Amino acid sequence: MTDKPTAARLAILISGAGSNMVAIAQACRDGRIPAQVAVVISDQPAAGGLQRARDLGLPVAVVDAAGYRREGRLDRSHFEAELETQIRAHGADMVILAGFMRILSAPFVARHPGRMLNIHPSLLPLYPGLDTHSCVLAAGDPEHGVTVHFVTAELDGGPAIIQARVPVLPADDVAKLSARVHAAEHIIYPMAIQWLASGRLQWNDGRPTLDGSALAAPVRHV
Repeated sequence: MTDKPTAARLAILISGAGSNMVAIAQACRDGRIPAQVAVVISDQPAAGGLQRARDLGLPVAVVDAAGYRREGRLDRSHFEAELETQIRAHGADMVILAGFMRILSAPFVARHPGRMLNIHPSLLPLYPGLDTHSCVLAAGDPEHGVTVHFVTAELDGGPAIIQARVPVLPADDVAKLSARVHAAEHIIYPMAIQWLASGRLQWNDGRPTLDGSALAAPVRHV
């Protein structure tokens, strides 16, 4: 008899409403992701996602970025040390960035190789950084989308895993386009986490594989 594999334990990091966190937590509870949410961590004490996590019965922690400011700047080393303390204290082995609005340092990322994912609202490598919906509208692009990727030291530059595309419609403004992208996020982020937690998606010296084959380009979700 072989031992049953231990389910992955997720630390989900948020800064805002936590809609992706909710989608991930529900997928874990439904058995679609072979994992459990070990903790939801926010850098903002007033983040709406904290109450949503509590309503779901999930453990929460706050690492208030405001408490780590020195001379007007974030003391990143001490802030990240406390993040790491919370991750380890809750026994998490995967870090899921779900609207976490902080750039993490290379040393922090290096402690979680191939075990940290992020979701970004654009078809990377297009439009890294902020205000992607406005950028797409200003450029007159015919389509927009969302990318799940491994986190590396390069901002929004880690290997892409899966993308979903959405059309840009004539009547779109930022709110309408954002809502359409959010709906796609809630579909593909749980999918990518399921692949990683089940072992289908692996990280081999900086090169991701899916089902044993090199992932040369992101999976396109239709």
